[in-house]
Amino acid sequence: MDVLCFSLGQLQTNCYFLIKEGNCLIIDPADEASFILEQIQRRNLKLLGLFATHGHFDHLMAVGAIQQSFNIPLYISSKDLFLLDRLEETAKYFLKYKPILLPIKNIKNLESENFLKIKNFKFKILFTPGHTPGSLSFCFSEEKVIFTGDTLFKKAVGRFDFSYSSRDDLKKSLKKIFSLPKNTIVYPGHGDRTTLAEEKSTFYDF
Repeated sequence: MDVLCFSLGQLQTNCYFLIKEGNCLIIDPADEASFILEQIQRRNLKLLGLFATHGHFDHLMAVGAIQQSFNIPLYISSKDLFLLDRLEETAKYFLKYKPILLPIKNIKNLESENFLKIKNFKFKILFTPGHTPGSLSFCFSEEKVIFTGDTLFKKAVGRFDFSYSSRDDLKKSLKKIFSLPKNTIVYPGHGDRTTLAEEKSTFYDF
């Protein structure tokens, strides 16, 4: 599986293209929909689905525009749907301008911590709340990679000072992630990739 990372938008959110034999999944379709659509077309990819690690606006601003071109679902935890409802309002607050966002449709709620198979992709959905109530991580065991969103970064963890965040849940989620093999590559929602071996050297007791 090839993993392409594009840091998009004002907050430089990591948008990941997962590619296997021309099929593609996108994790956190961030911002700059025109750029994302251009990459799909230029690389002649068959887009199968969009996945959200959580419901924050900077990870999802391009979803509506992408869905206008492709009839594909957005997979997200139902516990973060309340964040979708305030997407435009929150984006305006943090970005200091009102973005033009197309409506998100065809939402598929991820409710269970199971393996998911889409064409030639097989991976496990991990519930990793704390940063948001519905934060998810996507673990590809065969490839030894995990996409952690804003739960775990390189030498940092996600914010837990929002009204809906939970420090205790975040600690439990980190323990779950750290139980995976140490050679697992971590692809976070912002910044550079890392490994669990590197991150385990720093115990997050906060």
